[in-house]
Parts: sequence; structure tokens; C-alpha cells
Amino acid sequence: MPKFDVSKRDLERLVGKEFSVEEWEDLFLYAKCELDDVWEENGEIYFKADSKDTNRPDLWSAEGIARQVRFALGFQKGLPEYEVEKSDVVVYVDEKLKDIRPYGVYAIVEGLNIDEEALRQMINLQEKVALTFGRRRREVAIGIFDFDKVKPPIYYCAAEKTEKFIPLGYDEEMTLEEILEKHEKGREYGHLIKDKPYYPLLVDSEGKVLSMPPVINSETTGRVTTETKNVFVDITGWDLNKVMLALNVVVTALAERGGRIKSVKVVYPDFEIETPDLTPKEFEVELDYIRKLAGLDLSDEEIKELLERMMYEVELEDGRAKLRYPAFRDDIMHARDVLEDVLIAYGYNEIEPEEPKLAVQGRGDKFVEFEDAVRELMVGFGLQEVMTFNLTNREAQYERMNLEFGKDYFSHPPAELVEIENPISPKWSALRNWLIPSLLDFLSQNTHEEYPQKLFEVGKATLIDESRETKTVSESKLAVALAHPRVTFTEAKEILDSVMRHLGFEYGLEEAEHPSFIPGRVGKIIVNGEVIGVIGEIHPAVLEKWGIEMPVAAFELFLRPLYTEPYL
Repeated sequence: MPKFDVSKRDLERLVGKEFSVEEWEDLFLYAKCELDDVWEENGEIYFKADSKDTNRPDLWSAEGIARQVRFALGFQKGLPEYEVEKSDVVVYVDEKLKDIRPYGVYAIVEGLNIDEEALRQMINLQEKVALTFGRRRREVAIGIFDFDKVKPPIYYCAAEKTEKFIPLGYDEEMTLEEILEKHEKGREYGHLIKDKPYYPLLVDSEGKVLSMPPVINSETTGRVTTETKNVFVDITGWDLNKVMLALNVVVTALAERGGRIKSVKVVYPDFEIETPDLTPKEFEVELDYIRKLAGLDLSDEEIKELLERMMYEVELEDGRAKLRYPAFRDDIMHARDVLEDVLIAYGYNEIEPEEPKLAVQGRGDKFVEFEDAVRELMVGFGLQEVMTFNLTNREAQYERMNLEFGKDYFSHPPAELVEIENPISPKWSALRNWLIPSLLDFLSQNTHEEYPQKLFEVGKATLIDESRETKTVSESKLAVALAHPRVTFTEAKEILDSVMRHLGFEYGLEEAEHPSFIPGRVGKIIVNGEVIGVIGEIHPAVLEKWGIEMPVAAFELFLRPLYTEPYL
């Protein structure tokens, strides 16, 4: 979670009121932060804020915390208002950046009065947003420049690697390649563009370089000081929505310092936009839902008042709250997110705890007990249990399995995959929809161990289900993989026979085509006329992709169709 330092005096200047250190401990909670440390330096008190929400970059600075506290205490209500004046500044985006770093959004903030603490917060916000929200600059990189040193129009262009400029912190020109090799930031972030045919550059109409996104600003225009009055904000990345949100966070924080926001026209090869866009976002929530989950007897007007203290504009209509909230937030995805804000404004410490009155006694879930019984059964067959990650990636689930993504192989795996919109790592970018790839991954990492290796897993596969609120469902499955020089389809089938016999089910096999398995040695597992699984010998091409030199036979099936009471 992001941690950052803020000055008590600076916070109170932004809020407009002084508080004791003890009072600040509670006030930080309104901004979803905890007071991690307090110290004195040169006669001034400083706090270390520990943010508890990675979805609220607007709260990662003194400006964001102070704004939230002002509203929570009722000094302001409803939507914070920021006027955006239109400028005549234009940025032209090079078509060659499409596969390099395609999106840039920009803004101007004028009339700033920057002291040392304001400068420190500006740098802090830049770094925290790019590091955490921006995934170490991969998704979002931020540059802030002295606008008085820039001559528009500005060009976000694809440059030859031999181009030169003076990077921040240096006093002599370096080529773009030299910056990646020798500059501290080049070595840290150069991997984001190093293999590209061109490198991104932001230059003005006189050819002055502003920055080399996402690596380093120039010494000429990229050094903002306490003498700077007007700044140009540049944010680049791969997702237009993400860079727009980051821009909104930065410019509204600067506006909290008295800055005047001006928009910039951004001209792409196939469209144009004006940035920033601070149009409020909208959401609706049932008031009874808030009351029910909060466990509080709140009137409609009380809910409205609490939401207004959390920077919502609220219109009550027919038992619903129509909400408008700031453009620097992107965390309202469900009514529970609104409920959380109601409870923060109300105060968690103000809620009286109640001992639950239950008319039943707790007990283990029957299906979970069934899963445990299946595990014991498999161990009794001499198999070793493994527990692998639910998170995986499209390559492991499809490409390494000889499968075409989007094609249905009698639902093993299904044609659709639940993928993560903003994964921390490409390796963990999806939720698995079948288990056999996980077992092959395990085998590939244990090729140095003694054979035979006989594995099983009882685990979850996540499938698309549009009828559910989450649009997904987790299904319990059993997967088995046998690896040794003489393994055959028959050996896997013998274990399957034993499983079905112990569970009290008759089953059938139907010949099938499946690219993950050897043709003629693969079949559908059928129970009560329903296909519940697949069995076969893994195709040599699949084994090669996983780096497995031993033959492998495997089967996988859904457990829910085999669940009855009593079982085993």
C-alpha cells in the first residue's frame, strides 16, 4: 500500500483549520489512511500516511487528504468544483507510437504558488501514482514541466535512438540509447521501451525535448522549482481511460493549491480529444440496500447528508439515490462501494456492535466435506495431492495446450476465459478454467524428481455465467496426471473406474477430438447423458511446450454432478 510523508502545517493550511495530533489520527481515516508515524523536523511536525486503498490515487497526497477531510467535516458539501478553461495549446501524437506507447494526455495549470512542501507533494504524487496505480510506469508515467519554457505546439513523436537531449540531473547531452544504458532512471525503466524500433519523445515547436516517456524528463524544461508559476502536465500509457484518470488526479491536486486548469487539444491520427475531462461520473443505488447492509436505521436525508460529505452530489427519487461523483475517482463499481463511503462518513467507531442471534449451529459445508472425501480417496490410490494457483494466463490455458482461444472443446476448457483487466504480471493475468495445465506446469518444474509422478488436485475453475451478479461461477473439479515412461490411457482409465465405483456412478466414454491429447487416445467422460470431463494421453507437442520429456496421461472432471448424500 502507498506510504507518503505530509506536513501537519501544510495539511492544516489546505483544510483551513488546525487540529491536534490525536485528532489527526481519526481524520486520516476519512481518507482511507492510517497515521503510521509522527516526527518533528526543523520545528515542524510530519506524518507518515499509510493508504489502505490502491484504488484511490486521489488520496495519495496532502491535497487529496485535506480535500477529503474538508468535505467529511462538512466544511464543503457535494461535488468539488474545478473550472477548466480552454487553451489554444495542441499536442500532436505520432502514428508510429501505436505499438510503442500509444496514448498521451495533457493539461496546463497556471497561477501556482509553489513552496518547498507543495513541491515535495507534487513530486510525491507523481511517483506514487506512476509506481502503484501505473504499475511502475508501465501503465502510467507522469511528467510535469515548467510551461514558461515550452513553446507550443507540442509533438509526442517516435524518435530515432540517436536523438540527443540533456536528461534531468545531467549537464551534457546523451543519445536516447546512452540514457537507457547510463542514466539511473534509464536502467530502471528502460526495459519498457528498449526493444522498440523507436523511442517516445515529447518535444516543443522549437525542437526542445520535454521528456522521454516513460523514462526521464529533460533538464531544460523538466525541472520544476519554487520559482515555477505555470506547469504543463504530460501523462502517457497504454490505456486511455487510465491515463485520463491519472491526469484528473494530478491537475485537481494542483488546483487545490490555487492553480487554474486549462485544457489541451490532443490530435491523434484518427481522432481528437480535449484533456482533462472533469465531467462528473454517475451511479445509482437503492437506499434500502444501504440501510440493510449497514445495519443502521438511517433516513433518506441522513444517507444523502453522509454521501454529500464524501463528495457526492445526491438526488433522491423513489427510494433511490442518483449520484454524481468526481472524475478523479474510478472505484465505484458496485453499490457496496457507495455503502463503504456512507460508513466512513458515519464513522465505524460510532457503530454499536451487536452479538449475532443465531437459531442454528455452525457446521461444515456438506460439499466441502465431499471434496475432502475425494481427496482421501485419491491419496488411497497412491496419488500425491498438489495445490496450484487459481491465477494463470491465456498462454498456459490455451497456447501451451495446443488450443485455439475462443473455440469450445466440449467445454474442456470452455471457449471463454475470465481475464484480469489490469494484472500486476502477465503471468497472473487470468483465472483458470481448467486444471490440467496447472498439473503440467507442476510436472515441468519437477522434471529432476524421480518417476513415476502421479498427481491429483481438487480445485476450482472459474467459468463465465452471465446469470450471476459477478458474471462468473467457481466450479469444483478433480484433475489427475500420471507421468512415467510406460504410462497409457488404460492406466488413467483404471483410476477413473475406481473413482466412479467408489462414488456410486456409472459412466461412459465417447471418442472425441481434442488438440491437447493424442488423436484416438482421448475421450469425453459422460454421466447421466452429460459430458462432465475429458480423459486421454497428452499430445507430444503439448509436452514439448511445457518442457516435459515423459509421457503423461490425464483426466479432469466436474465434481458437482457426482455429489450425492450420503457419499462414499
